[in-house]
Amino acid sequence: MIWNEKMECMEKLAMRKIQGERLQQVVKRVYENCEPYRKRMQEAGVTPDDIKSIDDIKKLPFTSKKDLRDYYPWGLLSVPQSEIVKIHASSGTTGKPIVVGYTKNDCDAWAEAGARCFTAFGLNKNDVVQVSYGYGLFTGGLGAHDASMTIGATTIPMSAGNTEKQLLMMHDLGATALACTPSYALYLAESLEKSGMPRNEFKLKAGIFGAEPWTEEMRKEIETRLGIKAYDIYGLTEISGPGVGFECSFQNGTHLSEDLFYPEIIDPETGEQLPDGVEGELVFTTLTKEGMPLIRFRTRDLTHLIREKCECGRTLVRMARILGRTDDMLIIRGVNVFPSQIESVLCNIAEVEPQFFITVDRVNNTDTFDIDVEVKKAYFSEDENQMGALKNKIVHAIQSVVGIQPKLNLVGPDSIQRSQGKAKRALDKRKFK
Repeated sequence: MIWNEKMECMEKLAMRKIQGERLQQVVKRVYENCEPYRKRMQEAGVTPDDIKSIDDIKKLPFTSKKDLRDYYPWGLLSVPQSEIVKIHASSGTTGKPIVVGYTKNDCDAWAEAGARCFTAFGLNKNDVVQVSYGYGLFTGGLGAHDASMTIGATTIPMSAGNTEKQLLMMHDLGATALACTPSYALYLAESLEKSGMPRNEFKLKAGIFGAEPWTEEMRKEIETRLGIKAYDIYGLTEISGPGVGFECSFQNGTHLSEDLFYPEIIDPETGEQLPDGVEGELVFTTLTKEGMPLIRFRTRDLTHLIREKCECGRTLVRMARILGRTDDMLIIRGVNVFPSQIESVLCNIAEVEPQFFITVDRVNNTDTFDIDVEVKKAYFSEDENQMGALKNKIVHAIQSVVGIQPKLNLVGPDSIQRSQGKAKRALDKRKFK
């Protein structure tokens, strides 16, 4: 199913024409109404008249998360504050949050983008969507909520937490779709198994998961344990929350609504644009936003773009599954390590849950690499030989993927704290030394 066939299946040259026109408008908007952008463009020797087509985007300066913090809270607005009807902010726990303001038109565009996603997941007005992302300043809950209501689905605004009630409502109200973080979906699956409630009495068919990196292995784990098809939805606080990108039923990359959010891939070191198919850092320019448009915002997400028409009929550019974030990457003994790599390994080992925690430190000028891994109840034992064999198996599997050997600590069932929002997978103690 396709929500907006005109935009989602548009011929490439026609799309580029629209993108160019919208880029001209947004550049003119920020130049005339946002002093930080005007100064940045003047320093780069660029004016709105220099933007003739979408190809000219590379002339424009980048925006980073630091800019949003430096001009907190209203410095990057391009409309009077009186036109801002909604605020969202990042879920970070340290420092000033990233605050983003939306006009009424921005909210409508976001709902449109979300409707495209939910329709691609096979949902319509006959579905019941349980939204278990957190509601509030975080974009997840209200973003998914508005998308669900836009397609006419019955929407259950559960928010995160209170897992027993989550399962009760899911069962009694006949939820056909679940929207939450993948780590919380896995926790719900565990809780359902422990509850004794028959899974065949649930009507779930689709999962709408995002807000944190997750692997194909975790997708299979969730699908098996909940009996659903799990879809990835992509968004970020600074751009527009959930709805920027989505998978279709073929799940061969994430479709990006490029008429609203123009993507580029750059070399994270040099800032130079990279060709399609080459992995680099994902950058977005908001093409229709009024309240707080962002020009060439560096997401820190690492991926590559795919331009071929999808089997589903959409011509929207796709991005490959995100490897990780440049700011999530751990450099240990000179080797790049992503938590998603560890998750991928553990999902293929039957004896353990995909629950883990990485601790990195520096002792005597040498990096330490410790991982706590949770063993399933059926396999956990006080027998040192049995646990030792399992430990060696896991260490070897991790080392073969990341290239360095961790110090592994096997822990019992339910030892690692579950997350009801974004999962915290690592602590780098070197940052505090």
